[in-house]
Amino acid sequence: QVQLVESGGGLVQPGGSLRLSCVVSGSTGINDMGWFRQAPGQQRELVASITRTGSANYVESVKDRFTVSRDNAKKTVYLQMSRLQSEDTAVYYCYAECKVRPWVPASRYWGQGTQVTVSS
Repeated sequence: QVQLVESGGGLVQPGGSLRLSCVVSGSTGINDMGWFRQAPGQQRELVASITRTGSANYVESVKDRFTVSRDNAKKTVYLQMSRLQSEDTAVYYCYAECKVRPWVPASRYWGQGTQVTVSS
């Protein structure tokens, strides 16, 4: 059974930093990984994604402030968030495209979500 466990959310002042982590278990292989977020009353949006070889993409609003990375040996994806703004307040969800059997295509799995609140 594939599980994704997130950690690292919390309350931070504007201009501050946070690092989110997401550990995957139960998968035999992982393709793309990344992070979505959902603010109250808004749709979930893709924040950042990273391929198995380390190629990353970001939503325009977080470029130059957020960095996504992964450790394939640890089956972990990270989101380093800097210069946080009130607009970054949301629940952040990690995802991973995981294989559970070599002959079965990868499926997307989700973390439980972690709250990030940017406020003074």
